[in-house]
Amino acid sequence: MAAAILIADDHPLFRQALGLAVARVRPEARVVEAGTLAAAARAVEDVQGAGDALDLILLDLKMPGAVGYSGIALLHAERPGVPILVVSSAEGAAAAEEARAFGAVGFLRKDSDLAAIEAAIARALHGRAPPVERAPDDAELAPVRETVARLTPTELKVLLAVLDGQLNKQIAHGLGISEATVKAHMTVIMRKLDVRNRTQAALVARSLGLDLCH
Repeated sequence: MAAAILIADDHPLFRQALGLAVARVRPEARVVEAGTLAAAARAVEDVQGAGDALDLILLDLKMPGAVGYSGIALLHAERPGVPILVVSSAEGAAAAEEARAFGAVGFLRKDSDLAAIEAAIARALHGRAPPVERAPDDAELAPVRETVARLTPTELKVLLAVLDGQLNKQIAHGLGISEATVKAHMTVIMRKLDVRNRTQAALVARSLGLDLCH
């Protein structure tokens, strides 16, 4: 079984730079590139379909199709056993902590030098990352983030569509499922998030930064 590493970033030159770092850390790995969140999700499926082992996902937060930390949550739900290293221009310890809360194993700023990127990739491949301090006022949201991180891929897509203001009919059409299935997913989502209606579910998602681009 061949090893593969997914680089998901909408800037071709930065994908190339990350590819160079990957080649120096794991030269035998096949590099797969994606420029949008949808393409990244397809690539994850394609790697599995080819019988290869996806060892790592390098993910940018600011990608077409991603809002806030939804890219992390979605890809983590698709492949919970695959480490995700976020490489982003977002600033501050809060962004790093948010990324880890939604399933990332580590966070790295895009302006890091090549040596730092290589070191972070090596750590991520072994599931290790530097500890990140949690803000004192963050403790209340932590259990909710963990719940969101455990939603299934379809549940996350439904929640994000609700956050986008879509009706059940629109969500059903976009996901290729029936309206009854959408309603069933919403029932499960509301139970997991401990809310009573779609509006409250959307408010929870907003409070976690799922509708904010960083």
